[in-house]
Amino acid sequence: MRRLRLTTAGESHGPGLTATLLGLPAGLRVDLALLARELARRQHGFGRGRRMQIEADAAEIRGGVRGGVTLGSPVVLWIANRDYANWQKVMGPAAEDLDPRLAELRRLKAPRPGHADLAGGLKYLRRDLRDVLERASARETAARVAAGAFAKMLLAELAGIEVRSGVRALGAVGADAPPPTWDDLLRMDDGSPLRAVDPALEPEMLRLVERAQEEGDTLGGAVTVIAHGVPAGLGSHTHWDEKLDGRLAQAAMSVPAVKAVEIGAALAASRGFGSAAHDPIVPGGAGAEGAAGAGAGPGAGARRFARIGNRAGGLEGGITNGEDVVVTAYMKPIATLRRGLPSVDLDTLAAHTSQYERSDVTALPAAGVIAEAMVALVLADALLEKLGGDSMAELRAHLAATTALQQAWPGEAPPAAE
Repeated sequence: MRRLRLTTAGESHGPGLTATLLGLPAGLRVDLALLARELARRQHGFGRGRRMQIEADAAEIRGGVRGGVTLGSPVVLWIANRDYANWQKVMGPAAEDLDPRLAELRRLKAPRPGHADLAGGLKYLRRDLRDVLERASARETAARVAAGAFAKMLLAELAGIEVRSGVRALGAVGADAPPPTWDDLLRMDDGSPLRAVDPALEPEMLRLVERAQEEGDTLGGAVTVIAHGVPAGLGSHTHWDEKLDGRLAQAAMSVPAVKAVEIGAALAASRGFGSAAHDPIVPGGAGAEGAAGAGAGPGAGARRFARIGNRAGGLEGGITNGEDVVVTAYMKPIATLRRGLPSVDLDTLAAHTSQYERSDVTALPAAGVIAEAMVALVLADALLEKLGGDSMAELRAHLAATTALQQAWPGEAPPAAE
């Protein structure tokens, strides 16, 4: 059984970021253009801070790939931090690298409410909270997005699965909107300032960001990720930690500032009756009328079952059911406010305004891209877990066999009991 595992390392203003991805099969074609595009998408968005003007993220492959094809060994990626040139005397790894005067000037001693500063300081007993914030920074997610690009390559080449996202709500704007569909995301302008699912809402969203910017405040909202073409049977109902909706929720919750996750239309369903919460099962096949998932996934045209609607978000009992997987992540406003919030000075333990670190007004467009990467990594892991195999050739053969068995199931009716 192969399992995809990701480890990242590096600090926000350190030399750079490293991602090590274990478990990719041999023979996966590496799309360097996709890798570059994903990193650029993460840096996009109205309301981003000045850091995005400094960095021009590019991932250098330092292991696991030869001649544009994966080897089956760990894939190692390196992303340099351009801003390190301005921070080397504060963030250098060797004792002699540091300038004590500059390090003291950059010391964070008034923690930001809502950030990892104080909790991390208490956990690791660090008086300089920079030792916490540098790793807690969302800068780390550049490494995740780079690794997620490889997961997207695997999903697309092996099973034709695509992953997209969009900003469903910003602040209160769009907060009552239903989860988007795959067609909604296909129509969306991925290059718009906020990557809003509903373009009619984007002007109001932009005005809200401008207002927050003027007032030294920040904004959160909701981003929805949809994976299209996911086959049935990924995940399991048999153990709590194998339920795929739980694994997806944990991955989405790991995106900085995300505090809640919704699968499908769970919020709306929780407010009504069961009769209106579930997706009716209808006969499938190529001509199933009104079936939300007809035509999705390998061999879906010959499926014997289809659904009317997709309130479940493609998951039932912790297992994919062949419909689009729909995950919405709810992001709180960023904890770094230019005007500050009530806090405490660690040196004096007296009341103090929280310190300001260069930050964004909102990072929702980027959060969607990061959440895409996390969803892709979880789905790629589940696909490898289901199929098994060390090479793309083995995986294709196993997928074809699994698809054929699912299409034939449940077979002929058993003979009637005498």
